[in-house]
This record gives sequence, structure tokens and C-alpha cells, in this order.
Amino acid sequence: MIPLRDDQPCLSTPFINYFLIGLNLLVFVWEIIIQVQSPHALRAFVAEFGVIPQYTVAVLTGHSFDSPATAILPMFTSMFLHGSWMHVLGNMLFLWIFGDNVEDYLGHFRYLVFYLVSGLFASTAQIVVNPSSTIPTIGASGAIAGVMGAYFILYPRARVLVWFPPIFFFHVPAWVMLAYWFLYQFFSGTATSIGTSANSGGIAFWAHIGGFVVGVVMIKLFHERPQRYRYGTW
Repeated sequence: MIPLRDDQPCLSTPFINYFLIGLNLLVFVWEIIIQVQSPHALRAFVAEFGVIPQYTVAVLTGHSFDSPATAILPMFTSMFLHGSWMHVLGNMLFLWIFGDNVEDYLGHFRYLVFYLVSGLFASTAQIVVNPSSTIPTIGASGAIAGVMGAYFILYPRARVLVWFPPIFFFHVPAWVMLAYWFLYQFFSGTATSIGTSANSGGIAFWAHIGGFVVGVVMIKLFHERPQRYRYGTW
């Protein structure tokens, strides 16, 4: 079930959402440039700026002499790295559809804080579930999951046009689409956790779950920005 658009009106220009989408795309283009020059250099780049759970745990528990900053910084930079065009474009589609309304509700600066904190907790959830993994975790989907969790609370009755491959298009309430997405992540994460090894890769389902849950919780702590309806609407 792939969302294509929603009908929830936005009363302000989502500058931060545009910025995040542009930054993610720009960083991915930079990744391609690095890969063209040297695939080894790209692997080193991802290892440095992606989250490696085993390394993060070692640093934060004092089993490594490296600075804590070397473990914490990748939890932010990893949000802007992607593994393929499909990866980045899929994430940006979800951010485009759901992010503008959450930014409209929170305001620009608080939306940026909300996004980054959601991504931080998403990485933390993935580390807690699979602390021995040596595979770099990258992608904006954990932070975007936080945005989706906020949307689930704020606009459950908004209508979302979804595509159910290969040919079906229909509208569903936002809460149905987002609940379906969350349950899919949960059951997939539970299934893949069985027999997970330190060298196993794939989708970071628990980052998605953690991001969504923290988004649901945090949006209750962030009040609506003041004077949102100051100029009225049609």
C-alpha cells in the first residue's frame, strides 16, 4: 500500500520539509559521485557516517577508547544517507505527503527538532534490538516514521490516495493506511529478529517502529504553534 497524496490542507509553506527533502537528495547524489570514483571509498563513507550498533554500544559502554561523539554523531548523519534511488525516493515520497502538515502544526523550528529527535530514537531502538550488528544502518525512514506517528494522531480522518500494486487505486482514512504500515513493520520486525546475526542486513524495521512510537508520544508533548489560523482560510 503506497501513499500518493493526502487531502489535508496546509496553511503555511513547509520550508523545513522542502529543505530536508532537498538535503537528502543532495547527499545521495554525493554518494553516487563517491561511488563512481571508488566503491571502496563509498563503503568507508557509509561506515563512518552510518550507525554501526556494535561500535556504538562499545563506545557508549566504555569498551572503546574512542570519543562518545564518534558514536553519537552518526546517529544524526545516518538519517541523510541512503542505499539506492528507490530507497531515497520512497522515503522522500512519504516525507512529502505527511511532513508538510506536521510542520504546519508545529512550526518550522520545532518541526526540525521533532524530526531529528524522532530519528535519534529510531536509531536507538534499532541498536537496542540488535546491539551486535556490524552492518551500518542508514536512511531517513526512522525520522519519517516519527512524522507519520504524529500525523496518525493529528489527522486520522484525512483521506489518503494509495496505490495497491499492480493496478488498484483507492482512498482510505489516514489512520487505516498508517496503522497498516505500522503493523506491517511490527510483524516484519518480529519475524526478522528471529535468527538475526551480527552480519545480517536488510530493512531496519525496529527503527521504523521506534520512530513511529516516539512520534505518537512526542506530538502530545508539542503544542500547536500559536497564531496558526491568524490569517484565516478559504
